[in-house]
Order: sequence, then C-alpha cells, then structure tokens
Amino acid sequence: MDNKQAQDHRAEWVPGVVIVGAGPSGLAAAACLAARDVPATVLEMSDSLASTWRHRTYDRLTLHLPKRFCELPLLPFPEGYPAYPSKDQFVAYMESYAAAAGVVPRFGVRVEEAAFDPGAGAWTVRLASGEALLARWLVVATGENAEPRVPDFPGMQQFAGRVMHTCEYKSGEAFAGEKVLVVGCGNSGMEVSLDLCRHVAKPSLVVRNTVHVLPREMLGLSTFGIAMALLKCFPVRLVDRILLAAARLTLGDTGQLGLRRPKTGPIELKNLTGRTPVLDVGTLDHIKTGKIKVVGAVKEVTRRGVRFADGKEEQFDAIILATGYRSNVPSWLKDEEDMFTRDGIPRIPFPNGWKGRNGLYTVGFSQRGLLGASSDALNVAKDIHCQWKDTGRSTNNVLENNSSV
Repeated sequence: MDNKQAQDHRAEWVPGVVIVGAGPSGLAAAACLAARDVPATVLEMSDSLASTWRHRTYDRLTLHLPKRFCELPLLPFPEGYPAYPSKDQFVAYMESYAAAAGVVPRFGVRVEEAAFDPGAGAWTVRLASGEALLARWLVVATGENAEPRVPDFPGMQQFAGRVMHTCEYKSGEAFAGEKVLVVGCGNSGMEVSLDLCRHVAKPSLVVRNTVHVLPREMLGLSTFGIAMALLKCFPVRLVDRILLAAARLTLGDTGQLGLRRPKTGPIELKNLTGRTPVLDVGTLDHIKTGKIKVVGAVKEVTRRGVRFADGKEEQFDAIILATGYRSNVPSWLKDEEDMFTRDGIPRIPFPNGWKGRNGLYTVGFSQRGLLGASSDALNVAKDIHCQWKDTGRSTNNVLENNSSV
C-alpha cells in the first residue's frame, strides 16, 4: 500500500458539510446550516475567527457601508452600535454571531488539498497535519481576500526604507514626519493616506487608473442606501447618472485632482468588473489642500525612492502597498476549473455563482461584500438542506457505524 492509499484508508467521514474558512462568509454558511439542523465542520487556518478583520486591518477601519447592509443572516447588530461599526465592534459581532449559532470552528487547520472522489461520492479534504476528511458537501468560504496582492516593482529589493502591505499597517503614528508613498487608490489607499495625514506624515497617493469617488453620505443619507432604493425603480445607468450628478455637486470635479472617472458609471462598473467605487470619508479635502499629493504610475523603485512612468523621481521614507487581496482557491481546490477562474473567482457571476457540481458550494465570492455573502449563505443552506432531508440522515447513520474508511 503506497502513501496515498494509506492516507485514503485513514480518511475520516464527517457528517454533513465541511466549510473552509471561518471569516464572515464561513460563519454565515455554518449558522444558516445550523438553523436547518444540518451539521457542519468549519476549518480555519488561523488561530481565530474573522482573522482578516482582527489581524490584517488598520486601526481606524470602520465598515464602509451602514450596518443594515452588513448584517449576516439571523442576527442583527446590537442596537447600541453606530451606523458604521468599527473593526473591533465588527469582530465582537462575529464572536457573538458564532456563539449564538453554536458554531465552533477548528482553528490552526490548513487545508492542503480538496478534491472530489467519485468512488466515495464525497469530497476528500487533506489537511497539513496529514489528516484527511470525507464529506458529502464542501463549502469554499475563504473569500476573495485570502492573500495580499503584492506587486513586484523593478528595484523593490534595493529600497532603503520600509515597504509594507496594508495588511501590516496599523496606524500613521509610526510614520510621523515621513514621506510615504501609498500605492493604490481604492478605499484602503484613500483611508491610509488620510490616516497618515492625521499623524503628520506626508503621503503621496499613486493613482494609475480611473476611479469613481462618491461621498459616503448625501444629505445625511447613505449613498449606497440611496442607490439601492433608486435601483428598485430605475435602470442602472439612470441611477449612475443621478449618483454622479450628486457627487459632482458634493465633491466637485475629481478629474482636476488627478482622479479621473471611468466612462462607465459606478454601479454598472461594479456589476461588470467588481471594481468598487471609493466612498470618501475626508481624503478629498486633504487632496484639495495639497496635504495628500496625487502621483502617477510607478515605473521602478530606487534606493531612496521611486521613478514614475512620466520620468520624474522622488524620494520617500516608506512605501505602503494598498494593492488589495486575491483568492487562494486555485492553490488547494483541485479539478474545478469549470467553476473557478485562474484567479479563484466563480465563473458564473452573482447571484448564481454559489453552486457547483458534486456538492461544491461557495460563499463570499460574489464581489458584493457582506450583503452578497449573506445571500450566498442562505441559498447554500437551503439547497444542502433539501438534499440532507433526502439522503443526509441515512448517510449520517452509516457514518456513525463506520467513522473512517
């Protein structure tokens, strides 16, 4: 018997579902399944739930959208929470959410490989510890933001200053008085630049492409909430025109600040590409006053700074990469190219990308944030429950009599 056969022999059947990931998506899926009495084993490679929120976010982070759009199924935020909860409040909510649903993940468990076994009619999930699990259903909940996306600029290794991704950034206090280049003009890049400003650093913000910047609120109301309400009555392109007209009145012409808008409207662009518009929380005011400098694309990094695509050079003390995250699904989920792209994103767009073949599901890949994850979790739990009623209970009885194969 070779090593693979020996591992297969030691594979342990688990009842119900295996969920990979204990962030908001994985917890939502587990809670929705628990509400339907379908058992689930949640695997998490870090030492805590909501690990990205707990360990990979900056101190000043709050939810970008009002809390009513960020609640997970079955449990609202506490009444005393502000409209835009802080990261610590969101982590506390996640802990309460898991406790209320009775979800207890297995922490420190890294999935090396998951593949469907036609002979067993189940998913074999191999762990770094050597353990192997067999389950009829597999939910991929590691999300779109599993790993930092780090660009490899020419000359990066020779830079004498600090280089970090925003997953390591906590506060601008550590950069007081320094010239800092922030690469990336999404919500994170904008907010990190603002935070640096407030700690007397001197940030420059790299804006390589076009970007939609919208006020977080209009007339005291959430811009996102206004958009959702308008979409119930009007087509996307008309809503986009309304939002852009209101944004121009509120923010002025962002193109004059070096923030050129795409030709496609913000909601239509989000639907087509997943690119999220920036919701301004004060960064634009600092760009207008010159406290935050907007610069073009980086060509190469030098020992003391950066050479830009237009040929200009500038010295910097530090570089912060606000370049986002990526999925890690291709590194461990095998033979599922028909469901996932090479980038680890479902090929079928929202709202129908949550179900694959052979009992494979995804939660948290909709490019619709927590609202999309909630929708996915409800759909997944309902679909699995229908199968569980027909086959799961009888299968579970077999597993109790033969817990390993």
